Amino acid sequence: MGGATGDDPGYWPSRWPGEDGGPRRNETPRTGRGLDIRLGERLTVTTREAIVATMVVLRDPGEVYLLRHTGGPDAISWVERIHPTTLEVIERSPDLAGGKTWPGGVAAHANGAIYVAFGRHVHRLGADLQTVVTRTLPRDRPYNSFVVLPDGHLALKDFGGTLPMGIEQTDDDSCELLVLEPEQLGTVASVTLPERSIARVSADGDDVYVVGTHHLWRARWHDGALTLDPEFRPRYRTIEGQTHGWDAVLADGAAWFLDNGDGTEGFAGTFAGRGVSPAPLHLVRVDLTTGAVGLTEICGLPLGIVANPPAVDVGRRIAIGYDSANGVLAAFDIDGAGGTTPRWSREQHHACHPILYPDTGELVTNDHDAERMMDQLVVLDVETGTERARVDTGSPLQSVVFLAPGFDRDLYYVAFPSVARIHVERDD
Repeated sequence: MGGATGDDPGYWPSRWPGEDGGPRRNETPRTGRGLDIRLGERLTVTTREAIVATMVVLRDPGEVYLLRHTGGPDAISWVERIHPTTLEVIERSPDLAGGKTWPGGVAAHANGAIYVAFGRHVHRLGADLQTVVTRTLPRDRPYNSFVVLPDGHLALKDFGGTLPMGIEQTDDDSCELLVLEPEQLGTVASVTLPERSIARVSADGDDVYVVGTHHLWRARWHDGALTLDPEFRPRYRTIEGQTHGWDAVLADGAAWFLDNGDGTEGFAGTFAGRGVSPAPLHLVRVDLTTGAVGLTEICGLPLGIVANPPAVDVGRRIAIGYDSANGVLAAFDIDGAGGTTPRWSREQHHACHPILYPDTGELVTNDHDAERMMDQLVVLDVETGTERARVDTGSPLQSVVFLAPGFDRDLYYVAFPSVARIHVERDD
């Protein structure tokens, strides 16, 4: 297997070459089937300690790459190629220069390289994880990951949120979006947005979207230039007590994301009870043609919080959001005009990036049990919200980072203390 595909051609043609499955953050595997859990089957878990783990991406069959990092103002990162079933380390990159801590990202590129963004550095590694190129990025802030554009260039930006205690903050109220060429990682274009951004970037083709603290922004990459769209600046933050949005899913002609992201630096092993925003938390929909903004309350309660994206099942026309502070997960039907009506709601302490399997109608989530200090993986029926399976992951902390599908009827769960492989087996 090698080279690019017609679907997101900047990425290696694997099932899950980058975070959230690709630049539109659809959280859906590019190939293969869902878990397809049936009567008489259950989930089993293999867990390995991995402090601090962020995400898994896949390359060729059997090639699983895990991104990890340390903490503090001078943190480093590294990548491990791990065994697909035992999770043991097969190869490890050298320590990679970083900077101020915030989870970064890793992707398998169509050119065969592995790219990492963490702290204020970006790295190009070979498939054997040896360093090829390292570049220092312009701002003394973390750069929270990147997307690969169709021609292979990388788009990334600085993180403008509050950092964990002990890490110096910067006062700049702008955000700089960069495009890097993939060979030597030189900056070939940039544009400055007049507000900070906390969310990770998303892209649909050559259109790059940035959720700012008050607006959604769009920049177009074309003929070696990056241009901010002067006609597209929809304001989503319109309610008193509402705070900033997180990562956007680009689906069904819209950008979908969740607001009330303030306070996530206060994560205490769980987001339960950690919300600081007075307004109820919303599922935000921004029409990518008209810029029209729709806000749908998840549960109507104040002091909600999220740090991650919703999920959108385009085929079934269902959007799923959550409030991690109040412990509510909810689904909404999407009508022909993009409006939403409640479909189902359940009490569940979900916080991580979900996985959606459209073929089997399975939504993969987590649920933190604070009494037992155990995070559980929960597979739901996306149409009804009923449970198809549940299992302990082995992590005492709630995952607030990334899940990834495996190569068959399995998936990889990542949390700050550990990585786990969860797969389907027949009951004994």
